[in-house]
Amino acid sequence: MATITTTARLAAVETKLFLREPVAVFFAVLLPVALLLALGGSIPGFREPDPALGGQRFIDALFPGMMILLSIVMLALSTLPSALVVYRERGVLRRMSTTPVRPGALLAAQLLINLGVAVAATALTLVLGHLVLDIPAPRAFWAFAGVFLLGSPAMFAIGLCLAAVSPNSRVVQGAGAAVTFPLLFLAGMWLPRPLMPEVLVRISDFTPTGAFGQALADTLSGQAPQPPHIAVLAGWAVLSGLAAARLFRWE
Repeated sequence: MATITTTARLAAVETKLFLREPVAVFFAVLLPVALLLALGGSIPGFREPDPALGGQRFIDALFPGMMILLSIVMLALSTLPSALVVYRERGVLRRMSTTPVRPGALLAAQLLINLGVAVAATALTLVLGHLVLDIPAPRAFWAFAGVFLLGSPAMFAIGLCLAAVSPNSRVVQGAGAAVTFPLLFLAGMWLPRPLMPEVLVRISDFTPTGAFGQALADTLSGQAPQPPHIAVLAGWAVLSGLAAARLFRWE
């Protein structure tokens, strides 16, 4: 109980610090929503049925899924690892090790904050998308929630691996960017998966963002997520989590 209380208090403090970082709030929360509303409202083709998408509109499932994925990727590969590396650089974790508050409580608090922000950003994307662009609510809500709760930890585990192997904040920011852009490309952020060559789709299926993005789009459109994508996400979550636990250093 004491550990839970400590983590909750740390989470409250860390939340205030997070909200004081306008760049983090912008890229994780505001940018995906702004892109959804701006592009979805200004490009007529996004609001027309597309045979390549089974007659659905691009903004019905695929585009919102990409924006939700973008928010989680920004948190997992930029915000989370940068915060942990800065704390390690400044000796915060080392000083915490001499107090009753263990460094692990700070790690748990950071994970809770980023998951909470991801939930808030996702809810904002879905609600505003529905109110402004008439994007339907997730047609398979519980499947969507399950995919979200599996894919988010998988991405956060990869972020923890970046934090584990990065010696300073400059390195972790560069490494995060170097990983983010290829993963977003393979997820279909710039070239939608239905338009990708078959070989690129197959490669995408084995990446965390490709599997996560497709599973989000499937559940948003009312379909069940494909079992291979669920298996890929579970594999990335387990392997990245184990690697982060083995490699992470508090000092």
